[in-house]
Amino acid sequence: MAGTVPMHNTKPRSSTASSATNESSAVRWVLIGAAMLVMLWLIALPLIVVLTEALKRGWDVYWAALSDPDAASALRLTLLVAAITVPLNTIFGVVAAWAVTKFRFRGKGFLITLIDLPFAVSPVIGGLIFVLVFGSSGWFGSWLSDNDIKIVFALPGIVLATLFVTFPFVARELIPLMEDQGTQEEEAAITLGAKGWQVFFRVTLPNIKWGLLYGIILCNARAMGEFGAVSVVSGRIRGETNTLPLHVEILYNEYQFSASFAVASLLLILALVTMVIKSWLLRKNAH
Repeated sequence: MAGTVPMHNTKPRSSTASSATNESSAVRWVLIGAAMLVMLWLIALPLIVVLTEALKRGWDVYWAALSDPDAASALRLTLLVAAITVPLNTIFGVVAAWAVTKFRFRGKGFLITLIDLPFAVSPVIGGLIFVLVFGSSGWFGSWLSDNDIKIVFALPGIVLATLFVTFPFVARELIPLMEDQGTQEEEAAITLGAKGWQVFFRVTLPNIKWGLLYGIILCNARAMGEFGAVSVVSGRIRGETNTLPLHVEILYNEYQFSASFAVASLLLILALVTMVIKSWLLRKNAH
């Protein structure tokens, strides 16, 4: 008797599960198909158009656009700004995530709000803030002019604007991860005699390394592709303060369509490399 009861209950459960699986499979494929259509229309098609237009007039025109001195200068500036902002945002993101998740203090909610602020504020407004503070008519404009210090329409202004736009990425990648991990391992290490930096490098950092790498990659991608904030503070001086996105706009406005699409394809290649690295890290982390 005891053995027949499970057998009697197993059949309807199996039938119900099979029916539910069939229904969810149909819904799943519909959702996947709809998502793929949207991705093809909004993402894949524009990328194909960019590459097609970039190569429309041949490789000679394409290479000439990329080897132009102004394009080369824009590429160098873009990489330089990313090389400065990404390490700074990495340090800030780790410190902010550590403070938010490992300590209790007044103003924690306010700190989290400040971290999220660039997501809510338009990048153009972010750039305008630095113009109002450091511009010639800004709060510190006269002092900067008297001391021959140039921030707006120069590299420091571009770096500051990019920092503002990109600094949430690392912190926001780490905070949920570190909250899920809790503080038990750090507390155990402290009870065993480990000091602050030893706890961080031997316990915390190994646990967050993948999340940190994801945040760095996203931060780098946004830093290289930022347009709005940089366009306000850069002055768009060709060969000096133009980044690649600004150079694309200038070429397009001058009706140099092939050149603009060629430079845009360079940004596309940088973005694709970034995404390939992220996908590789995801697969490696999964294994």
